Amino acid sequence: MTPTLRIFRALTTLVFILASAAGVAAIGLFCFFLVAAKDLPQVPEPIGRINDTPATEIFSADGQRILTIGGRETVALDDVSYPFIQAILATEDHRFWEHRGINKLRTLKALWVTLFEEGKVQGASTITQQLAKNLFFSFERTYLRKFRELLVALQIEAQFTKQEILEAYINQIPFGVGAYGIGEAARTFFGKSAGELNLAEASLLAGLPKSPTRYNPFRYPERARNRQQVVLQRMVATGMITSQEAEEAGAAAAGLRTQTRSLRVDSYFLDAVMKSLEETYSPEVVYHGGLRVYTTLDPGMQQQAETALQEGVSRLEAQMPDGDHLEADDNGLQGALVAVDVNTGAVKALVGGRDFFQTPYNRALQNNRQPGSAFKPFLYYTALESADRSPADVMVDKPVSIPVAGKPPWKPRNFERSYQGAMVLKRAFTESVNTVAAQLVEAVGPEAVIETARRCGITSPLNPVYSVALGTSGASPLEMAAAYATFASGGVRHEAYWIRRVEDVSGRVLEEHIITGERVLNESIAFQVVDMMAGVIEEGTGKAVRNMGFTLPAAGKTGTTNEYNDAWFTGFTPNLSTSVWVGFDRGQGMRDKNGAGITGGRGAAPIWARFMKAATEGEPPKTFLVPPNIFFKKVNPETGSWAGFWTRDPVSVALRKN
Repeated sequence: MTPTLRIFRALTTLVFILASAAGVAAIGLFCFFLVAAKDLPQVPEPIGRINDTPATEIFSADGQRILTIGGRETVALDDVSYPFIQAILATEDHRFWEHRGINKLRTLKALWVTLFEEGKVQGASTITQQLAKNLFFSFERTYLRKFRELLVALQIEAQFTKQEILEAYINQIPFGVGAYGIGEAARTFFGKSAGELNLAEASLLAGLPKSPTRYNPFRYPERARNRQQVVLQRMVATGMITSQEAEEAGAAAAGLRTQTRSLRVDSYFLDAVMKSLEETYSPEVVYHGGLRVYTTLDPGMQQQAETALQEGVSRLEAQMPDGDHLEADDNGLQGALVAVDVNTGAVKALVGGRDFFQTPYNRALQNNRQPGSAFKPFLYYTALESADRSPADVMVDKPVSIPVAGKPPWKPRNFERSYQGAMVLKRAFTESVNTVAAQLVEAVGPEAVIETARRCGITSPLNPVYSVALGTSGASPLEMAAAYATFASGGVRHEAYWIRRVEDVSGRVLEEHIITGERVLNESIAFQVVDMMAGVIEEGTGKAVRNMGFTLPAAGKTGTTNEYNDAWFTGFTPNLSTSVWVGFDRGQGMRDKNGAGITGGRGAAPIWARFMKAATEGEPPKTFLVPPNIFFKKVNPETGSWAGFWTRDPVSVALRKN
């Protein structure tokens, strides 16, 4: 065979292979097209109906509708200020009037960046494609979905005028703080109609849809102004305005209206609900899907929690020196309160700070502050269970030095810097004696204490060191309230939750919380700890609860951290477990004008008492259920022996029968 013939045959084979590959690719593309085109959503007629999405409704536990999200007014394109039209086009799609739904150059550039520049993903959606996206309620990021979106965009361009498309778009984009569409945005941020927006206002609003939360001008004014400058420069680059106009608009005062309380006092609760919904269903479905969300919120209890926290923290703040030492961006003295149903885990009230609109940071959930001695119930349960101790056992309050491998010995001290000598465990607990707690954790080990806390529902990271028993690892008020509820229920843990049921727009149940309890503690030992916690309120560090007139059977524990940085009180009745935290966000110590430190008993317990008095008003007294193998006896507080009529200050202890 001649060389020429060989070359000819090789070329023929190559052409055949390439033709076959092209054919397979064509068939594959055709199949891909058929799959993508199947069941495409129908574009509404007129296109403005794309904004007629059903509202999502959120309900309280008693069926009250507490929030409606969605439902928009439509503003005609002719009624929107020309500067805003220019600003949104320059920012989102400056070739809008020229393309037919796809910006080819922008798409090729985005594809190049995404494929060949490592770590970068660039979008190229036109306004028409963004509008098409809202017809989908499957928001996964796949090539198939993007292709289907492109097909719908082409359909929209073929069916409607550019003016109709742009009008539909500006009436559906999110601007943040619950404002959807330019009409709501103009009123929310500037208190005026969409037609009254000037260039400065229009350019500020046009920058928000990229990330409404990040550029929220109420919370992040500097970020919003920086984003505004980007919009103005885009307008200059596209020839819509001059550099001088951009400079004047960028220098103009923002002129934002005073933010009003668009939500009720349950904003912190709703904040938690909304974040849970968005994580589960995506923001698009939450805001456009017409969900019906049934929560655990008790509106009356929520109002009482807000009032108790605000008034209590204000009283404490008035007792402190003027805050000259605080930094300019400090939020002042803060607090948090969470109330949980003992028998179900339902969150009845949740307050994450003094004012949601000043500081939306939700301290009830996100705070991870040291609970101090409020962590001791987990230690004492562990000691009663694993070390076979009893509340009548005697230990000595004395200086303690515990060896730590590779480190200096641990030498915990009592807050009073004094020692009382021999005492029964119940007395050590009610008076929150740190040296006795240190001896107990040395005996049982920090890992065992952590394991008990985990059983009760504490999920925050806990350091396996001796000091963990004195609350040196952080926890949130929600965790503390739910974990204490495990003791109140006799050792049955219920997961804390705030969403009972979610339905879609047609009434189909998407999720429903089924109440299930898991026994995690021995009932009798749990009751012994409850009895000791009841002693805290009757005669220990939590006496402020009784002094303030709360009379129902209750149990709890104070917590105070080093330098008085945190003040806690977590306690419960047989039905309701509530945790209160007070402190500064930056962790400054809390002292009054005389220099005295503010403890959990002084700072948090009064707030707890105010709330619980209001929340349980009218309830008949209900005692904690006593397990059948528990009996009570009065003992000498120093020797643990039977108390006679001559014994001074006898202590009643709950003991287990053998």
